[in-house]
Amino acid sequence: MSMTLAGRPVLFGEVLFDHFPEGEVVLGGAPFNVAWHLNAFGAEPLLVSRIGNDALGRRIRDTMEAEGMDTAGLQLDSAHPTGTVEVSIDNDEPRYDIVEHRAWDFIDADSLPPLRDAALLYHGSLALRSPESRQALDQLHSMLGAPVFVDINLRPPWWQREQVVRCLDAAYWVKLNEDELDTLAPAGVDLAQRAAALQQAHRLELLIITRGSAGALAQERDGRTLKVEPTQSGQLVDTVGAGDAFAAVIIVGLLHDWDLEQTLQRAQAFASAIVGIRGATPEGQDFYTVFKQQWDLM
Repeated sequence: MSMTLAGRPVLFGEVLFDHFPEGEVVLGGAPFNVAWHLNAFGAEPLLVSRIGNDALGRRIRDTMEAEGMDTAGLQLDSAHPTGTVEVSIDNDEPRYDIVEHRAWDFIDADSLPPLRDAALLYHGSLALRSPESRQALDQLHSMLGAPVFVDINLRPPWWQREQVVRCLDAAYWVKLNEDELDTLAPAGVDLAQRAAALQQAHRLELLIITRGSAGALAQERDGRTLKVEPTQSGQLVDTVGAGDAFAAVIIVGLLHDWDLEQTLQRAQAFASAIVGIRGATPEGQDFYTVFKQQWDLM
């Protein structure tokens, strides 16, 4: 966590609406969720995505503007609708039906906003499911030349191993969950061994594995392994967006050069709070105030 980062975080990928079984419709998508949290923590993120020219798209833009988020990277698509996901809950774990051919699948490389002074580039693996968005992401890599934070999201059938491997090879920091580690990592005796093998194979500065109620594990380039566990169990509403919340605080820690152990503890505390609300994005600043006070971000 000793790398000095100057500038603002740039985030690339999906913005969409999660449809829950009870009929609730909640704004989401991993890059959007992370950008939302970063904005609340004062990091001035730029989200590069694409919305439909429809009511849901207007709702996204209006919501971002109301929260003071920069919409310069939000492209408008008149041919494809705004993204949606059907969410079901099975044994407290979310399952996702991510509807295809949505606006965020068609992020246009020729419509990227002027970009400079990027501290880092964040993206997931889900945004690679279409050739158009893959081309735009490649263009962003070339334009920014910034270190890359990759958030692996293996959502069948929307991923291919060779694309994910390419992401890992280009990344500086990577976050994934324990199931995704089992899918991607070489065989090993235990979690730490598999994490170390994946970190070494792709020469990652930092690999973070989130483990739900068991906390998280971080594997550094120098071989150090750190673990963090939840300190308290609060109300569980759903776990949608918990990993995004964790990633957002890791990025805040990178931007502020926090110690890794402290960053992990703060990320775990924030993720534990997020599972107590419906969806991934709290409305307003009140939810964030206690964390900003504790972390000297006011």
